[in-house]
Amino acid sequence: MPFVRIDALRAGPDRLGALGRAVHDALVEAIGIPPDDLFQVLTDHDGTSGTLRYGGFPGVHRDDDIVYVAITLRSGRTPAQKQALYRRIAELAQDYAGTEPRNVLITLAENESIDWSFADGVAQYAQN
Repeated sequence: MPFVRIDALRAGPDRLGALGRAVHDALVEAIGIPPDDLFQVLTDHDGTSGTLRYGGFPGVHRDDDIVYVAITLRSGRTPAQKQALYRRIAELAQDYAGTEPRNVLITLAENESIDWSFADGVAQYAQN
């Protein structure tokens, strides 16, 4: 049940869709989420009314093809699983959307089962 936000600068609908597919496929492959577990917000920033800012930390030269990927998911993945996920997202972003891996910034935010409600105001994963 990861919740994914992807922000890209002047991406357009096709590139945004490709980035969404890249992240979803990587989540399925690297950490085993179910294929129908798809919750994403994809945002294209036009550079005028909305933009993205970036620097060169930590020694990475980025450009306007920058993509921010923020994933919220339940805790429990190992460092190796997280590293595999980062690699696979970068690979698939390049394969599907032509985004160079140096331009893919990924953050994970972990939480617990009680922190999710999928519908009806109910915490479906909560222990009774």
